[in-house]
Amino acid sequence: MGMRILIVEDDRLLAEAVNDYFSAKGWQAEEAHDGNSALEMAVSGSWQMILLDVMLPGMDGFSVCRRIRETSDVPVFFITARVLEEDELNGYAVGADDYVTKPFSLPVLYAKVMAMMGRIRGERPEDRIRRGNVEVDLQTRKVFVCGKEQSLPPKEFEILLFFLENLNRTFTREQLLIRFWGYDFDGNERVVDNHIKKLRKILAGSSCVIRTVRKTGYRMEVSS
Repeated sequence: MGMRILIVEDDRLLAEAVNDYFSAKGWQAEEAHDGNSALEMAVSGSWQMILLDVMLPGMDGFSVCRRIRETSDVPVFFITARVLEEDELNGYAVGADDYVTKPFSLPVLYAKVMAMMGRIRGERPEDRIRRGNVEVDLQTRKVFVCGKEQSLPPKEFEILLFFLENLNRTFTREQLLIRFWGYDFDGNERVVDNHIKKLRKILAGSSCVIRTVRKTGYRMEVSS
């Protein structure tokens, strides 16, 4: 049975995106969209992780976390668009384990969650990901293509890591835009095409290819 995660977020599209991502990784994900139902689900179920939005209808995230801590030490990551120091201190005071600030990258969120799981279990998270002759060191964020180190800006690193973790899956430009630039991004889908173009140059000659799926989006394949 996979690990269980409770996603508490009143933005249903964002909750669905997080749900889809963790479900694809083998997690059992469930959602709550207000503070009261979140508390009920949190205390009545068995969870390995709770992602908890601060601003919620009804009971806010701080209050929910405080109540959870009365009976459980399940890891809680606050999701927030607010970055005020007093909010962070308040969150840690009521028992939060970490903060994730919107907009966020789903691969980075997942990496933070898995790092927390590794610490709880006394394990080290996976250090490297290798697909064909492309290798990524997750600790140093170094990328090696055909044995040669490549320098990638943060956004391109995150997109590459995402594709490497999701081989042979097709993603629309809109999906990629939401995952890496957030729902509030003011630009258009061309920014996705531009980053894919740069990644293709970096991957040129390797066994990893980002293919264009006509009228849909992109998919990474690894040749044998």
